[in-house]
Parts: sequence; C-alpha cells; structure tokens
Amino acid sequence: MKTTAKIVMLAAAGLWLSACSEQRPSSSAEAIPDGGAATAPAVSTAPAAHGLDARLVARGGGIYKTNCAVCHGANAEGAPNWQRKGPDGKLPPPPLDANGHAWHHPSVWLHDMIKQGTVNRGGNMPSWEGKLSNDDIEAVIAWIQSRWPEEIYRSWLAMDEKARKGGAAH
Repeated sequence: MKTTAKIVMLAAAGLWLSACSEQRPSSSAEAIPDGGAATAPAVSTAPAAHGLDARLVARGGGIYKTNCAVCHGANAEGAPNWQRKGPDGKLPPPPLDANGHAWHHPSVWLHDMIKQGTVNRGGNMPSWEGKLSNDDIEAVIAWIQSRWPEEIYRSWLAMDEKARKGGAAH
C-alpha cells in the first residue's frame, strides 16, 4: 500500500509540474500580439534585473523566443563566428547578451534595428515593422537588457542618457 501511495504522489507531482511548463506557440514565424502576455508564464510583480518591470521582461522573453531565438539563439548568444562575414558577405546574427555589441547602442537605435531590420543596410535581419508593435519591440529590448550584467546595464544607461540629450549615438 505504501508503494502505491508513493506512485500516486509521484504521478500527481509530475502532472502538476507539467502543467506549469512553458507553452510555446505552434509557429515560430508568428508574432505574439499585444495580448500575448496571456500566454506568458505567471510572473510576480517584483522588479526584474536592473529594476525592469518583470511582466514586461516576461512578455519580451516570449516574443523573443517566438521571433528572434531562431537567429540570435535561445539565450541571446548569437550565431557562432558572428564577427566573421559569411559566404554572402554579411555578418551572422550577433549575440544580444553581454558578449555582443547591442549594449553599445542607445534605445532608439535598438528599436530602429528591430523595426526596420538590416536588409537595407547590408545585413540579413528582416524588418519587424507590421509584425511587432512598438510595445512588443520595447518588451523584447527589456528582456535582452535583463540578461546584461549590472555593470554593462549601468554603462548602457549612461550612454543612452547621453544619446537622449543629444550626444553621439551610433
């Protein structure tokens, strides 16, 4: 009887854990609409890394996984050899974590790169305009920023503030 009770308890625990697992949309080509937060895992209202809004970061993570991870990697690690041009003469997708250069650019530039893509600038990234809203893009940027170490995020904040005040932005 004790063995049966243990089996039942383990099965119940397994079912409970599987109910909490992340559900992914069936198509990685579909953008999550503004209401996509309903499919994101439950998140507390406590701030995420760097004081970012945890719900915004969670929403951005879902949008990122659906739309960006296929090129930039599940953990924003970028393509291997991302600093070397491929046979097409274009650079592969860079990491968006601290190992890349996204944190060297102000928010307006990051937003524009996502919205406009890089095809017209000699790259391979498609434009997400019309597929992701401005709010979706801001959520993705928040998720990316949440992955940066505190020191890098602080450097980015200072650079972004300077760019907002009319300083050099690249």
